[in-house]
Amino acid sequence: MVSIHVIVTFLVLSILVPRSYSFNPTVSLSPKSDVDLLEFPLNLEYLEAEFFLYGASGCGLDVVDPELAQGGPPPIGGKKANLDAFTRDVILQFAYQEIGHLRAIKRTIKGFPRPLLNISKEAFAEIMDNAFGESLHPPFDPYANVINYLLASYVIPYVGLTGYVGTNPELQNPTSKKLVAGLLGVESGQDAVIRAMLYDCRNEQVHPYGVSVATFTNRISILRDKLGNNGMKDVGLGMRMLEGPEGRALGSVLAGDKDSLAYGRTPQEILRIVYGGGDERVPGGFFPRGAHGRIAKSYLNTII
Repeated sequence: MVSIHVIVTFLVLSILVPRSYSFNPTVSLSPKSDVDLLEFPLNLEYLEAEFFLYGASGCGLDVVDPELAQGGPPPIGGKKANLDAFTRDVILQFAYQEIGHLRAIKRTIKGFPRPLLNISKEAFAEIMDNAFGESLHPPFDPYANVINYLLASYVIPYVGLTGYVGTNPELQNPTSKKLVAGLLGVESGQDAVIRAMLYDCRNEQVHPYGVSVATFTNRISILRDKLGNNGMKDVGLGMRMLEGPEGRALGSVLAGDKDSLAYGRTPQEILRIVYGGGDERVPGGFFPRGAHGRIAKSYLNTII
């Protein structure tokens, strides 16, 4: 049975989210490589939209904006998180921003329907177990409380951010570059907000694990670098002084290289991370059946 909360949420979001648009691309992009590179990040935008929508409201695109999902399978395991009013407000804003991103990309290129996504507590528990090299007890639940949800959020937008940084120099069409610059600006803002909220409580213990918030972020960042398998492109909140800005700061509220420039990642690196196994050819993690689009499908060992 559909709960009263979900019905009310649907009615409110139906009013707030613009729905009069089509997915007919308005710009002809050349070369085709630009289309492929703009198509690929739809995978991450779908993932972020669903995770933030469910976390803030308890429902996803199928309720809020079914047209954007284009008939793709519903996500696995999404649920409303136990958030305070401030955090819920922030996450709901993120969710609306992701809806805008999906619409902006699909107005530029054809795109594809939502892939099957796994945003269950089990998926995030596996990530945290891999980050610590052992099974956490009890299993990590991203929807349990504010800190857990922010730590789970720390996992996702930064991956998309690095993807846009890596994509930008490969684009040739000015329209493509303008779109990616706009997407990157907001993705960077989301990551900055999440990091700032976690940085404020970096020394707090994550219950019941007896490990600090900063240590969790460090472990997640180390895991992403390990899975990406292309050098250091990730910085947790509590890294050593030499890894902070100019080697003088004790923390890293933002991630950046030695000149405080954002790191970039290739589609291959991103797939290795979001699949959870370090292999762009083997689906898993957030994408049980693999990511969509020509670039992602070109790496698959088998046809999904």
